[in-house]
Amino acid sequence: MNSNYRFSFGPWNISEGADPFGPEVRPAFPHEEKFALYRPLGFEGVQFHDDDVVPDIDNRTPDQIGRKCAEVKAMLGNQGLVPEFVAPRLWFTPETVDGGYTSNTEAHRRYAFDRTMRTIDIAREIGSKAVVLWLSREGTYIRESKNPRVAYERILATLNAMLEYDKEIEIWIEPKPNEPTDHAYVPTIGHAVALAYASTDPRRVKGLIESAHALLAGLDPGDEMAFALAHDKLGSVHLNDQNGLKYDQDKNFGAANLRAAFNQVRVLEEAGYGNKGEFIGLDVKAMRTQAGNCVTEHLTNSRAIFLHLVDKVRTWDRELERQFVEARDYEALEFAVMKHLMGVK
Repeated sequence: MNSNYRFSFGPWNISEGADPFGPEVRPAFPHEEKFALYRPLGFEGVQFHDDDVVPDIDNRTPDQIGRKCAEVKAMLGNQGLVPEFVAPRLWFTPETVDGGYTSNTEAHRRYAFDRTMRTIDIAREIGSKAVVLWLSREGTYIRESKNPRVAYERILATLNAMLEYDKEIEIWIEPKPNEPTDHAYVPTIGHAVALAYASTDPRRVKGLIESAHALLAGLDPGDEMAFALAHDKLGSVHLNDQNGLKYDQDKNFGAANLRAAFNQVRVLEEAGYGNKGEFIGLDVKAMRTQAGNCVTEHLTNSRAIFLHLVDKVRTWDRELERQFVEARDYEALEFAVMKHLMGVK
């Protein structure tokens, strides 16, 4: 068991509350001022996109990118923060409307490749050895528009090129079954692990599992985490929650599926996750209706729920569980779990 969990989140989790159907509902909070909030809120790690580190990255020269990375690295040091990973943001540019690595247009595939290599450079310059690939637009709206075998070959070729480009970087694939595309490639951690084993250096290709993404695939997040842990391929987690099979909600951890959250914590605890420095990452958004300036309660609340569930895992009666399992009395086992979560004796 881990006695000292470390927590991370990305600056985008302190947001203005906009959604596709309406305006912003909270005042903007300057991006660079968010980093001073991490330590007071109980967080040590920072999740980055490439353009969180270097705004307007496509219009910057290599020297400008290097100088900006140095500024961010110094800021992190001054705040006592650790860069957990950097991810190429390949879903907001015109070149990636039809995908990046799997685009049908060669020039657009080249753009995605070049930006990914820049992301590796940025990660190393700010002191991170991990690059996250959320393959957001690597999919289709109609399956006939791409050859899926070729698409997977192109994704694997990208992984191998990244591994060759930097001999120390780790690649963490973040699966998601849909949104923004209708059907995404690499929808589950099983797909990500298969790609890892097919790569030229499986040791350095892992997964990042987001609770809501697993739920959107109709899967149990704890089982997905356990599968990755069984292969020593859980680079990190994004804990949050999801109310049903709909759009990606990024609700507070445990807010919709408390029992599923309990089992996620149990899987992580039993595997000793975090003992090698792994972070408990959060990817949660404040409710759109929440007023205020610089709303952060969703972050502290999710962290508190995680720690409460750690206590629930550690105080769970394993002998009672053993007896019920041995008797195959799963009704009694389920009732005991529910009473434990509700604090009922």
